[in-house]
Amino acid sequence: MGMAVRVVLDTNVLLSLFVFADSRYAPLRERLESGEWLALTDDRCLGEFRRVLAYPMFSLDAAAQTAAFDAYRSLVENVPSPTGLTVMLPLCTDGDDQKFLEVARDGRAKWLVTSDKALLKLARRRGLAQLFAIVTPQRALEI
Repeated sequence: MGMAVRVVLDTNVLLSLFVFADSRYAPLRERLESGEWLALTDDRCLGEFRRVLAYPMFSLDAAAQTAAFDAYRSLVENVPSPTGLTVMLPLCTDGDDQKFLEVARDGRAKWLVTSDKALLKLARRRGLAQLFAIVTPQRALEI
């Protein structure tokens, strides 16, 4: 098998894959587990996922939170913070989403997979297209 496709998954996609087991997206998780895809993250993104898992609206007990976090954690590679000059990125209107763009850039991802409207708006920026594509989960399944 060739090199794994390097991807960044935002927190909402992670919830679909590791908490709600959204069957439409099951093939995405299979691609991670089979090694076809390599998910990239950093401590900020992992911290957000851990924090969101604890939201009362999801009603996850500590064991369920840990299980979802650990299942994802076992499949990802941490991207180190860049040293030296980096390519400037457009600013996302939602500042919380900027870290996903940075991980995609710094980890040389092929795709940032998201359902987030603010991030998807940036998908049309030509400068970004040379670095990585921003795609919906549905689109990622088609490529």
